[in-house]
Amino acid sequence: MDFSIAAILAQDGVSTGAIYALLALATVLLFSVTRIIFLPQGEFVAFGALTMAAMQSGKFAGTANLLLVFGMVAFLMELYDAVKQFRVVGHTAGLSKTLLIAAGKYLIFPLVVFAVAKTVPTAHMPMLVQAALTLAIVVPMGPLIYRVAFQSLAEASVLVLLIVSVGVHFALVGIGLVIFGAEGSRTTPFSDASYQFGTVTVTGQSAAIVGVSILLIGILYVFFERTLVGKALRATAVNRLGARLMGIGTAQAGRLAFTLAAGMGALSGILIAPITTVYYDTGFLIGLKGFVGAIIGGLASYPVAAVGALLVGLLESYSSFWASAFKEVIVFTLVIPVLLWRSFSSGHQDEEE
Repeated sequence: MDFSIAAILAQDGVSTGAIYALLALATVLLFSVTRIIFLPQGEFVAFGALTMAAMQSGKFAGTANLLLVFGMVAFLMELYDAVKQFRVVGHTAGLSKTLLIAAGKYLIFPLVVFAVAKTVPTAHMPMLVQAALTLAIVVPMGPLIYRVAFQSLAEASVLVLLIVSVGVHFALVGIGLVIFGAEGSRTTPFSDASYQFGTVTVTGQSAAIVGVSILLIGILYVFFERTLVGKALRATAVNRLGARLMGIGTAQAGRLAFTLAAGMGALSGILIAPITTVYYDTGFLIGLKGFVGAIIGGLASYPVAAVGALLVGLLESYSSFWASAFKEVIVFTLVIPVLLWRSFSSGHQDEEE
């Protein structure tokens, strides 16, 4: 291997590692705030990429139908909970206000997004508008999935939440097959530019992926460090019971965490769609590699998770050169020494009740 090949592999590893870093940060965020090991994080990646591809080909994005269905189910669940609360409290005004807010969040917004996706010709729209509409369709699925599948089980054990997460994964993969079919898709590249640094050529697409990823990580840092909502999420991650005693709604924190995770997943899908063919089940493997980065960070440290994800991307890139048939094995085997090291270096902690 000469320097030029090593540089090309490094460029590829950094690009994919930046995507894995976003997914690792989303995984750590969800586990910290909700104690959910969210395996379907990669499905947001696939849905984002395939929704964008459908728009660019002039087809209706079937994920808008899915968003509407999720919204209807969430509204019915909210209605059921509101009626139960009304029977206990007996305040009609509170019931009406709750239902109006629920209708706006779970019915009206999905209907508006569905109508726009159904009626607006998206094939010739600017790419930024297509990306914005893709995010408007996919990102709200995050809090809706939390409301439908996890909110009622928020106090369950980590094992129960993991089992539900596996079920949600299989459901989303099957729905993705129905919506998008078995064929893979790519989108139009953001940039055809290339930059020469000596013997190394950096493509505009790779630069865009790394740049957007760094920008998003910086925005997340400012959000958690400088905003009241971000500090509330951090407080929930540190101690759920203490956060509730201080007036921080853990249900709202869970929905916000899923919103951020869905946004990072969908944006990752939009970023990788021009450089790789995405299928309905591609997201699972990508999400698992982000999960490896999160494991390196102990499902707790955001910086270590991001660095671990970058390491996963570089390891995958160089493994594909030296032993392409075993690159997945090499990447996932990385989890074993990390788990062993963490097992020996930290004492056992009982799960918080």
